[in-house]
Amino acid sequence: MRVEGQYTIGAPIERVWAALQDPEALRHCIPGCEVLAPTGVDSYEARGRIPVPGFGEAYAGQVVLSEQDPPRRYRLTVQTDGSHAVRAEALVELTATGASTVVKVTADGHLGGAMAGIGQRLLGGVAKGLLNQVFECIKRRVEANCG
Repeated sequence: MRVEGQYTIGAPIERVWAALQDPEALRHCIPGCEVLAPTGVDSYEARGRIPVPGFGEAYAGQVVLSEQDPPRRYRLTVQTDGSHAVRAEALVELTATGASTVVKVTADGHLGGAMAGIGQRLLGGVAKGLLNQVFECIKRRVEANCG
């Protein structure tokens, strides 16, 4: 399943990069995320509830940042286990455009367990909606603190 999005945030690239590297900002902005705690350099434990109707079960997994080229790009890998296993990788690219920053996200995900049975097309739409929620929240947080 592939999900893509592009978001314009009215702030300098360094400020947007910092928000996207801040575990507390991300925990606040990721729907259903309850914990995003460092476990090492550029790796985090993630826990929460799947924000999909009928799949509100708890999840636990790992998030790893790699291929970082601050403040322009990084790769994010997420893996959860259990009945709703997910493995996803996202390339996050930032481009300065004057006083704003454009963030482009290209993600590929693989679903296991009961979630795989729902169908990639349905879950692709849900994933796109969740991605939009994350970046709308990041945009609000960054722009509110910009000035």
